[in-house]
Amino acid sequence: MKLGGKTVVAMADMRCVKYPGVLITFGLGSCVAIALYDSTTKTIGLAHCMLPTGSISTGVSAAKFVDTAVPQLVDDMRRLGVKRSSLVAKLAGGAQMHKLISQNETMRIGARNIKAAHEALAGLRIPVIGEDVGGTCGRSAELHSDSGSLIVKTAGKAADKKTI
Repeated sequence: MKLGGKTVVAMADMRCVKYPGVLITFGLGSCVAIALYDSTTKTIGLAHCMLPTGSISTGVSAAKFVDTAVPQLVDDMRRLGVKRSSLVAKLAGGAQMHKLISQNETMRIGARNIKAAHEALAGLRIPVIGEDVGGTCGRSAELHSDSGSLIVKTAGKAADKKTI
């Protein structure tokens, strides 16, 4: 879907585009946005992942889970002519949106998503060069193919906009 010339990446979805292009995603609470950029080809990829692992799930989008989204996004970008060794990553999201009553790690979805993203990217030797993660507020993220800039806006805070 297009929104003002930008390609929208929905929840549990991923997209890749070459220059000129902008990818945007909304509603990053505990979800994590994984942004990939290749400065040589000016190709970008963005995944909006809901959960850290989908090892026991079948028949759902690879983008729903960090551990399946990262390799799929890299493969999709390689089909557009990108070399894996040229990729860098940026992350946004992974907030703790609800107060936890228990200290059960299973309920810390945001933190687990961030950790899974770092692990998946490290496993493919893709460096994370910037991030705006954690906290307790939702975000939106906009990835630009001309520069690889990831503009992150914090929900409810009009003045809180970061470029990473």
